[in-house]
Amino acid sequence: MANTLTGLIPTIYESLDIVSREQIGFIPAVARNSSAERAAVGESILIPIAAQGALGDNTPSVTAPNTGDSNIGNVSMTISKSKHYPIRWNGEEQRGLNNAGTYAGILKNQFTQAFRTLSNQIETDLFATAYQNASRAYGTPGTAPFGTAGDLSDIAQVRKILDDNGAPQTDLNLVLGSSAIANLRGKQNVLFKVNESGTDELLRRGIIGQLEGQMIRNSNAVQSVAKGTGASYTTDTAGYAIGATAINLITGSGTILNGNTITFAGDSNKYIVTGGIAAAGAVTIAAPGLLQAIPASATAVTVGATATPNLSFSSSAIQLITRSPQMPIGPDGKAMDMADDVIQVTDPVSGIVFDVAVYRQFMQLVYHVRLAWGCQAIKSNHIAQLLG
Repeated sequence: MANTLTGLIPTIYESLDIVSREQIGFIPAVARNSSAERAAVGESILIPIAAQGALGDNTPSVTAPNTGDSNIGNVSMTISKSKHYPIRWNGEEQRGLNNAGTYAGILKNQFTQAFRTLSNQIETDLFATAYQNASRAYGTPGTAPFGTAGDLSDIAQVRKILDDNGAPQTDLNLVLGSSAIANLRGKQNVLFKVNESGTDELLRRGIIGQLEGQMIRNSNAVQSVAKGTGASYTTDTAGYAIGATAINLITGSGTILNGNTITFAGDSNKYIVTGGIAAAGAVTIAAPGLLQAIPASATAVTVGATATPNLSFSSSAIQLITRSPQMPIGPDGKAMDMADDVIQVTDPVSGIVFDVAVYRQFMQLVYHVRLAWGCQAIKSNHIAQLLG
């Protein structure tokens, strides 16, 4: 008789519920395309993008204007990873723990770890995608934001970057690392004084919610990012206009890494590098490019210091696609696998659909919790770093 996963459904959903309440900030913040459909590593999936239409004059007429057609664009995204988390038991192990009354609890914790590990990997990938494709940065490297009591200018300034770049005024998020979130909770008393904030959520439960139009989230994936070794670079003498994104650097030496910040002499804006260099050559900065022209003379370039990039962004600027891993197709045209049973469970918070399978082995069985995914930043203009 084949193994069945039906009896494990309550345990699996209890495990999902625990993970859904943990410090996962990027997954609920980005635009998600999650499905129970299967996909293979390297497979491209098209994400539709609605184009902006044009306004028309309201001119009385016998018939309605022949307008309103639009070309729906798309972004091609690739499934870049397909992973599984194994949980294996043999009969003697099960019997011993069942006699002790601890097997069910341990199994639930193992599934919790499986969902946590997969979710944390996605969080890490989204963090890398976001900070390496942000438009500009604000803040001081090595100094966590919100460190001055009663001063929320950090969030105002990073929001200003999004506003200046034309980001939507809704669905904005600020995903913070542990140091920044601790400063908000510990030093910004205007947020936890009930008579001033109008709520006791931060004081009693540590919940910040929305602040200055951005949903505040916390993620353990937000970590320090090392700067490149680049030093003494200057631009060439060609001169670069506002909006330029490819800047030729001469002299100097060392690396400038994707996600690092650079500044040009005479321009206080901190630009994010999306195409780094290991020696003199063309460095690429994110859209919308230069906000201040570079003169036709050698201009000094400074690589920003090692920092923790907290991320502010519009949900639609970063896309996450998740699918169940592709199964082999048998002679009858149907998916086939050695698994005795496969079920798909949906995380009620993120909407991610996980594949759970069980395999019979010699005197033991193994569960696989698995998922395939890919992520991409599609609008650098609507992403900004808040350095710390």
